[in-house]
Amino acid sequence: MLPFEVIILAYVFILFAVVFRFIPHPMAFTPVGAALLFFGARGPRRQILVPLALLAASDVILTTMVYRYPFSWDHFVTWAWYAGMLWLGTSLKQNAGALRILGSALAGSVSFFLLSNFAVWAAWDMYPRTAGGLLTCYGAGVPFFRHAVAGDLLFTAAMFATPVVVHAVSEWRQKSGDHIAA
Repeated sequence: MLPFEVIILAYVFILFAVVFRFIPHPMAFTPVGAALLFFGARGPRRQILVPLALLAASDVILTTMVYRYPFSWDHFVTWAWYAGMLWLGTSLKQNAGALRILGSALAGSVSFFLLSNFAVWAAWDMYPRTAGGLLTCYGAGVPFFRHAVAGDLLFTAAMFATPVVVHAVSEWRQKSGDHIAA
């Protein structure tokens, strides 16, 4: 794929991640982390705030209008994580081997689990503000973590493989079209 086409794909994946959040899906099984990694790696650096703004806006809409929860400071933790994933994606611009890409996706899953559960424990009155309460909060998040890891690894593999597969198919079609029938 041409660099311009890969940039367009980065925007398509971000829009896909935003829309995916509004349709029924297994909890925490989303392409958000993968889309942020891909945009960081392949999107234009000068527009790195675009995915952050789109996802933050979707957070506000989902929280206040769809789920009818009050807006709280823990959203800023999530938005900082979005920025961190974009930054992590920029480290994949030059060296984007499969292990680094999937390792980055896994690091994203683990960091989101740790940060978001800590923020829930600190921001809401769902758990006692004790070490035991924090551990209970993390324990309650484990089922979501399993879905998040599966989604992050699957969507990251699919998104980073897409330009490679499209390029390979394009080359194969060009080579098969070069043969002249006898």
